[in-house]
Amino acid sequence: MTHSFAADFAPFVATLGRGPGRSRALTRDEARTAFGMVLRGEADPHQVGAFLMLLRFRGEDAEEITGMVQAARHHAGLEHGDPAADLDWPSYGAGRTRGAPWFLLSALALARSGIAVLMHGSNDFSSGIAVEDAMTALGLRPSPDVSAALTTLKTNRFAYLPLRAMAPEVDRLLDMRRLFGLRSPVNTVARLLNPANAPAGVDGVFHPPYIDVHLGVAERMQRGRLLVLKGGGGEAERVPLKPTTATIWDRHDGRVELSLPAVEGLRPHPAAEDTAASFASVWNGEAAPATPLATIQATIALALLATGRTRDPGQAMDDAGSIWSQRL
Repeated sequence: MTHSFAADFAPFVATLGRGPGRSRALTRDEARTAFGMVLRGEADPHQVGAFLMLLRFRGEDAEEITGMVQAARHHAGLEHGDPAADLDWPSYGAGRTRGAPWFLLSALALARSGIAVLMHGSNDFSSGIAVEDAMTALGLRPSPDVSAALTTLKTNRFAYLPLRAMAPEVDRLLDMRRLFGLRSPVNTVARLLNPANAPAGVDGVFHPPYIDVHLGVAERMQRGRLLVLKGGGGEAERVPLKPTTATIWDRHDGRVELSLPAVEGLRPHPAAEDTAASFASVWNGEAAPATPLATIQATIALALLATGRTRDPGQAMDDAGSIWSQRL
């Protein structure tokens, strides 16, 4: 008699979907088991769709997401290994009004200053210039797999690892957004994979309620430091047109909120004007648009705060200016 994985998976769907007063969130162990089955192809496709949308409908839960992240890291072979980067930088934004990924220039400048950055992501649902297209304009290439990314990190202190190369099963689940018309919790899972086991991370979310979930997962997984903020287009990018707050989880200090002031005199930058060529010209020093430059420096400052290089936002902005000016 053939074993039915579908029968094993059905209770997870039932637990989430029983109805008002009877359904509940999955425990961490349940979520790890269920998502592991999904990644191994042991759940029926109908069950997978129901599972993801019920998770979304109930609202993301830090215990559930922690279990899912653990399952994904195990499935992708990311659980073990010494830290290979100083900073983990997920890029999974899907902003409808995004232009150029200025945060990429921030990461590259940080790498030039000696901070090793692993960026990973998928920009399939962004309307702006994708990270991979922006890299092409700069003469750079994404890494084809985790091993290549780790090698590139050693030589260049920066590597970009597409989700499809790191965890193809997670990437396929992320792509189900085309079927649902909605993002699923897999988006949060992907952001929190930390493939290089970096001691620090910087993360942007589109909706503020997700901040608590991301920090809650970092806390449960005992990560070193993670800075999370509502970022431009859901990316780890700060457009300093107005003041904002960033929250840091630190394994020793717990949660700390930082108030980040606006940069005076800036005007909104028209994203529609951004091209790969104009993006490259900013990196090369051939163009210096005020708001993109302020965005790049404010985002470098976020990374400095995330890594603990400084804990003072004003000092971080000063140091960011030096890092940007010295990149070439």
